[in-house]
Amino acid sequence: MTGNEIRSRFFKYFNDRGHEIVDSSSLVPADDPTLLFTNAGMVQFKRVFIGEEKPVGLRAVTAQRCVRAGGKHNDLENVGHTARHHTFFEMLGNFSFGDYFKKDAIDFAWEFLTRELGLDPQQLWVSVFHEDDEAYALWEQIEDLPKGRIVRLGEADNFWAMGDTGPCGPCSEIYIDQGLEQGCDLPDCAVGCECDRYLELWNLVFMQFDRDVSGTMTPLPKPSIDTGLGIERVAAVLQGKYNNFDCDLFSPIIDAIAEMSGKTYLANNKDDVAMRVIADHARATTFLVGDGVLPSNEGRGYVLRRIMRRAIRFGRTLSLQDVFFGKVCQLVTDLMREAYPHLEDSRQLLAKVTDHEENRFGETLDNGLAMLDEEIERLQQADEKPVINGDFAFKLYDTYGFPLDIVRDVALEKGIGLDEAGFSTAMEEQRTQSRLSWKGKDVDHFSKGVVALLEQGKKSEFVGYEKNALDGTVEAIIDRDGSLVSEAVTGTEVQLFCPQTPFYAEAGGQRGDTGTISWQDGLFLVQSTRLIADGLVLHSGIVERGTLTSDTQVIMQVDNRRAATALNHTATHLLHAAMQVILGDHVKQAGSQVTENRLRFDFTHFSPVSPDEIREIEQLVNDKIRENEQVQTDILSKEAAIAGGATALFGEKYGDEVRVVTIGEFSKELCGGTHTRASGDIGLFKIVSETGIAAGVRRIEAVTGSGAIDWLQQMAARADELAQLLSGSFEDAPVKVSGLLKRQKELEKEIAALNASMAMSDLDSLLSGAVQVDGLEVISGLIPLDSPKTLRDVGDKVRDKMKSGVAVLGGEFKGKAALLAIVSKDATARIKAGAVVKEVAVIVGGKGGGRPDMAQAGGPMPDKLAEAVKSVPGIVAGLLGVN
Repeated sequence: MTGNEIRSRFFKYFNDRGHEIVDSSSLVPADDPTLLFTNAGMVQFKRVFIGEEKPVGLRAVTAQRCVRAGGKHNDLENVGHTARHHTFFEMLGNFSFGDYFKKDAIDFAWEFLTRELGLDPQQLWVSVFHEDDEAYALWEQIEDLPKGRIVRLGEADNFWAMGDTGPCGPCSEIYIDQGLEQGCDLPDCAVGCECDRYLELWNLVFMQFDRDVSGTMTPLPKPSIDTGLGIERVAAVLQGKYNNFDCDLFSPIIDAIAEMSGKTYLANNKDDVAMRVIADHARATTFLVGDGVLPSNEGRGYVLRRIMRRAIRFGRTLSLQDVFFGKVCQLVTDLMREAYPHLEDSRQLLAKVTDHEENRFGETLDNGLAMLDEEIERLQQADEKPVINGDFAFKLYDTYGFPLDIVRDVALEKGIGLDEAGFSTAMEEQRTQSRLSWKGKDVDHFSKGVVALLEQGKKSEFVGYEKNALDGTVEAIIDRDGSLVSEAVTGTEVQLFCPQTPFYAEAGGQRGDTGTISWQDGLFLVQSTRLIADGLVLHSGIVERGTLTSDTQVIMQVDNRRAATALNHTATHLLHAAMQVILGDHVKQAGSQVTENRLRFDFTHFSPVSPDEIREIEQLVNDKIRENEQVQTDILSKEAAIAGGATALFGEKYGDEVRVVTIGEFSKELCGGTHTRASGDIGLFKIVSETGIAAGVRRIEAVTGSGAIDWLQQMAARADELAQLLSGSFEDAPVKVSGLLKRQKELEKEIAALNASMAMSDLDSLLSGAVQVDGLEVISGLIPLDSPKTLRDVGDKVRDKMKSGVAVLGGEFKGKAALLAIVSKDATARIKAGAVVKEVAVIVGGKGGGRPDMAQAGGPMPDKLAEAVKSVPGIVAGLLGVN
């Protein structure tokens, strides 16, 4: 029975018994920011179990995609070395939300395994919590469960809890005895042993208690059921395999890896481990990318990067030097898209992500492996029990980006030790040093005046969401030297501290407000507003007139740039949401800048955004502008905001309470910036550029409102100007420009042919001007150049006609000097072309090098070419040691 058939039968069996089929949730938990990945079927029902959400129905059945890698639940290191550990797996589960309980859960599980799947009851065992007499008695009522097959186990094995407090309860597990040959041969081997003889198939959790902070457990009014059945394990058992990797969910992937590498599966353990690791990690990568996780250096993205790089390293074990991992992941998509259709939607992104990561990591991997192999060889020669030093492993990681996971794998393969404690110590020492260094920078960075204000606990209250003007007080003045002063006179540049301010301090990519602070007979121009540290906001600028003293009552007025900035900030939120619709959920904000003139948005994406995609994004944003949705702001707890679907931006720090900015049903983000009242205020949105700024990071710049109209008017003016230059209409411009470019290329070819002809015609005169230096023919001269290729072509001709000697040719190309030195093969033992061109190049202010028989050079002083060429015979004589 195939894995797909098992999944289908599971759905049908429980659907026929009143269970609603619920789709697998994402591997990125929607309601639990504390959990790295979805690692069990119950995760998507957590809020149901704790009473915060009502279930769709009282019974549910799922096939949940799960990842256990990183964090508390981490199987990464075991994958490939055991028969049953995986980073990615599917968990089949049936759930009851206050409906049926232990009896039905036990009856369903037994009937499905023995009747539907046909497992032999004589091979099955069950365990129960040692205090759960009810479950024990219910299992005794199963007629075809052989007597003596019920085992009582302790809390570590058979009691489940969601956390230190909350829903919990005993559980019961169903095992299959795979025979003595799969055991550990220990005399006490029994159910619960870590060997592969007694293989756990199904875990039935009886959620019947609520545990409080004191540890007291109170019976739940409506006890529930949560079960988990690993499809890979069941498939292996039903197919007569003792290793999950040998079942049909993995075998097509492993067969493909074997074909790519030219290796044979099950021929030797080293290759088998490598193939299993790659197969498992390709499944994890395919599903993680499908759920919007991209490789990075933080959080979930870092775990994905570790998984991918571990697979790529094991590819080297199989001698797979070319890019291969993406092909394996594409096969996973082919095999799993019927059960998980969303994988097809991310196929192109998956190809780009895998190829990009493999190309990026390839050089680091090869260099790191070479250094590691050299160190291991040294250790094996010096010590009978070699151990890789923790400092060395940290150097590989810190200096060369070589992961500890791979060092650990190689050490395991070579049968040597690894000082992981030493690695951790070196890592912590670096972190400590970084913290100390950063603390020192903070102290050095802050002026004496700022430090004094911080020590006094001064903070600024921002009141600018409701008003652009405020009657306030200047409590402190800091001069250009960073000292607190009592007054500032006309023309003085200072920073002002006010306990309340309507000026927005630069944060979250939004530029700080500008405006004025005025008092009787005085005016201060606010040129920037910055959050210095710990709530302290300073207004930087210049005293335009009058004298300002501390504790002066002032009028604080934000200028109209605030309104234009707000348009761009709200448009940034619409842009972010639109890009996720058009390009995919993998698009995440990687940085932004919002000013009154334009917006800049950096985002994760692995290829240029096409012109068609840009038009779609623009159209969608402008559609939302015309809908004129209200821009709503709410102050919520961070947990409530995230649970409500708000997007938290990576890298931003949030307090316990956050400000949520919502635009209709289209966008919801945590944001402290200033915004328009309605999307229609933006008026118009236009993308003006799209570029790449780093690996996997793109940048869009756009304009809005009157700025967008100005930009379009400028484009229209340039279009008119272009049309006039072309003596036609703008509509005809593409055709006319294309014609001009075509003609230009034709003329360039003609010029190149003429230059080549002229250069060749000078060949005889070059050859006839040869001089003899210590038995060698020395040729030098200048030739007209239209490209560096002409220099090489003429050089080839000279070499063909030159008997035994040295030739140096020079010419000017694009305002720079170009030189070529040639030495006949028979003369390279006496003189090298690289040495000749190196000395000649000095005269034109450059340098060069190359092979013994041919070398090139360049320099910024083409006016010195004649002098350089004239010096060639003397340079050759000097290199030959001839007076």
